[in-house]
Amino acid sequence: MGISQYIKEIGRGKDGARSLARAQATDLLGQVLDGTVTDLEVGGFCLAMRIKGETADEMAGFLDAAHARLHKLPDNDHTTVVLPSYNGARKLPVLTPLLALLLAQRGAAVLVHGTATEDKRVFASAVLAELGVMPATRVPTLAAGEVAFAPTEVLSPGLKRLLDVRRAVGLRNPAHSLVKLMNPCEGKAFIVGSYTHPEYASSMAATWALTGAHAMLLRGTEGEPVADARRTPRMEIFQHGERTEVQPQQDGPLAQLPSLPSVDASSTAAYIRAVLDGTLPIPTPIALQVEHILRAVQHHDSPAHAHAL
Repeated sequence: MGISQYIKEIGRGKDGARSLARAQATDLLGQVLDGTVTDLEVGGFCLAMRIKGETADEMAGFLDAAHARLHKLPDNDHTTVVLPSYNGARKLPVLTPLLALLLAQRGAAVLVHGTATEDKRVFASAVLAELGVMPATRVPTLAAGEVAFAPTEVLSPGLKRLLDVRRAVGLRNPAHSLVKLMNPCEGKAFIVGSYTHPEYASSMAATWALTGAHAMLLRGTEGEPVADARRTPRMEIFQHGERTEVQPQQDGPLAQLPSLPSVDASSTAAYIRAVLDGTLPIPTPIALQVEHILRAVQHHDSPAHAHAL
């Protein structure tokens, strides 16, 4: 059938474009992920959406299409903490692996998923490999206290292809937001979503409110889902779409700044090992983030909460 009729709606420029209904968005992205449309149509879709911007209904529809096609982690009777890691390190070390391993130390099952979206950054996958967590070649089964890294193509080859369009056209597309919102688990999941620009915070929050997500939203370090080690960001928890601030934003930097490593993978991994074995302190913002995540997961796993459902 093709997606030209949808491109005609969304591609009329910033003021003339019309938004799609949720079902239309589901159909559109489903065709893109299935690889049944031309490269030219995919490029047209990506550029049109970049100019127009996504509505919450459209993002919910895109999520519906992605969730229907994801190779999902099997239910492990726990709430899996999901850390989408797509931005990597540019100026600051990527400490998403530290967050993942601290959570696992406390008994959480943690999935990190992602792919390298730019060539000149250090990604969590490289740091995790230095720490002995190698990329999964198929969908992992996670027990409590375990960390796995799943490359995007293991979860969804179609999403990986769509993310790679950025290398051709130089602009982000809806897939870059989608991977930070999606739930790749058959069972219960708690998604830690991050943003760099305030408009994405509004868009992500509106989508999660619409889809009833169980998640944390914060302004992460350079777009990674981990709090900036130098200052505590605002953190919000979503429970069935209801939004609650659990940590106010700190004005200014911490009184005592942590000594952070250089951004390369081996230095970052060495620093993380030192924090995990207690040689170096956990940066306060990350310690607070760990506690808020564990509290939210515990609430989600509690018998009283299950009974309320």
